[in-house]
Amino acid sequence: MIKEQQPSGENTAAQACDVLVIGGGPAGSTVGARLAERGYQVTILEKANHPRFHIGESLLPANLPLLRQLGVAEEVDRIGMKKWGAEFNSPYHAEKTQTFLFADAWDKSMPMAYQVRRADFDHILFRNAIRKGAKTVEGCRAHAVDFLPGNGGVLVHSQGNDGRKETWHARFLVDASGRDTFLGTRLKTKRSNPKHNSSALYAHFRGAHRLTSNEEGHISLFWFEHGWFWFIPLADGTTSIGAVVWPYYLKTRKKSIEDFFDDTIAMSPALAARLTDAQRITDVEATGNYSYVCDQTHGSNYLMLGDAFAFYDPVFSSGVMLAMQSAFFGAEAIDACLREPENAAAILKWFDKKVRHGGSVFSWYIYRISQPTMRDMFMRPRNMVRTKEAVLSVLAGDIFGKTPIWPALQFFKFLYYLTSARHLGRSWAAHRKRKNDIKV
Repeated sequence: MIKEQQPSGENTAAQACDVLVIGGGPAGSTVGARLAERGYQVTILEKANHPRFHIGESLLPANLPLLRQLGVAEEVDRIGMKKWGAEFNSPYHAEKTQTFLFADAWDKSMPMAYQVRRADFDHILFRNAIRKGAKTVEGCRAHAVDFLPGNGGVLVHSQGNDGRKETWHARFLVDASGRDTFLGTRLKTKRSNPKHNSSALYAHFRGAHRLTSNEEGHISLFWFEHGWFWFIPLADGTTSIGAVVWPYYLKTRKKSIEDFFDDTIAMSPALAARLTDAQRITDVEATGNYSYVCDQTHGSNYLMLGDAFAFYDPVFSSGVMLAMQSAFFGAEAIDACLREPENAAAILKWFDKKVRHGGSVFSWYIYRISQPTMRDMFMRPRNMVRTKEAVLSVLAGDIFGKTPIWPALQFFKFLYYLTSARHLGRSWAAHRKRKNDIKV
C-alpha cells in the first residue's frame, strides 16, 4: 500500500496492483484473464454489474480461436446461435438478396461463428477472468487518473455505486472502457472520425420471421435510403434489430423514439415483412457520435483496447473480435514491458501496429459499403484470382494470421476503383452525397 495526499489533507491508502483494467467487457476481461494466468496482480473495475445489457451481439469466426485459448469455447457454444454466414438485402438490385458463407473463405477451418446475448457472453468472459485470478470490482466507475513521474506507475481514482471512493496504484493501466473512452476523453485525444460518422437505433423483438435450417443464424443486412439495418437472431428466440443511419436522418426526428424507429423500419419493405408478426420487447435505444478514433493506442505505462481506442461502424460485426484480439496483443505487450522495461518502446510500437492494422483493414470496406460500386460487388460477387475468398476472410476476421489474402484484396480494390471510374458520374454523385451524409 502507498499513501496519497488528498486535497482535503486526509491520507487514504491506495490499493496496489500490477495492472489496473478499466472496463469489464470483452477487452477488459480478456486482457485481465491473460495477465492473471501469468501471475500478475490484476484488478478490473467495471462500472455496471454483470450480467448487463450491451449491444453488438454478432461474433466472427476469428473469435473462436480466442475463445478456445481463453478456455470458454464450450460455455459460449451453450449460449450461442450458430452463425454460418451473412445475408445482404438490396432494394437497388434485381437479385434482391445475396448470401455469403464463411466456409467459402480462403481458410476453410473457420466456417462458423455465434450470435450471442452480450449480457451472457460478457458475463462468461468476466467470470473467466475471476477464475484465472483477477480481482474484480463491479459497480465502480473510474473518474480520474494521475500519471506518476519516472517509473512510479499510475493512480486511478474511482467511486462505487454506494458512494465509496477508492484510489488504485498500478504499474500499468489498461483502458478497456469501451465507448466511454476513459483515457481518450481525459487526455483530450478522442476525435470524431472525419471519414465516417453514423448513429444507431436498436431494440429486441420476439416473433420475427427468420431464415430456415442452417441459415437461421445468419446475420442479415438491409440497405435503405438513410443507411442500413441489422437483423441478428439469438438462441432464445429474440432478434436484435438495429438501424445505422447518417446523423442528418436522426436529427429529423419529431416524434417519440419508438414511433420514429417504426417509421424507419417501414422504409425497408423486406425487413418490415420479417417483422410483421413480431413484438418489440425492449425499449428503443438511440446512440450518436458513433464513429471516432483516438490519437494514440498507448503511452509509456498504459494501453487502450477495443472501442476505448476507436470505433468505426458495426456493419461487419468486427467490434468484439477486434476488442478481444487487441486484448491478446495487449497482454503480450504489458507482460514484455513489465519484464523487459528496456525494450518497452519497441514492444509498444509492435502493439500499436497490430491494433491499427485491424481498424485499417475493416475501415476501407466500412467507408464504402453504401457506395453503389461496393453494393454491386457484394450483390454480384466474382472470385477472380480468389477475390471473393479473400474478402470473405476479412468478413470472418481472418486478418491477423498467415492466410495469404493480401494480393487478392489488392486486386479487389483495383477492381473497385476501375468500376467506379467506368461509372464516373454515378460514383462522383455518390461520393458527394456521402460527404454530406457524414456531416455532424
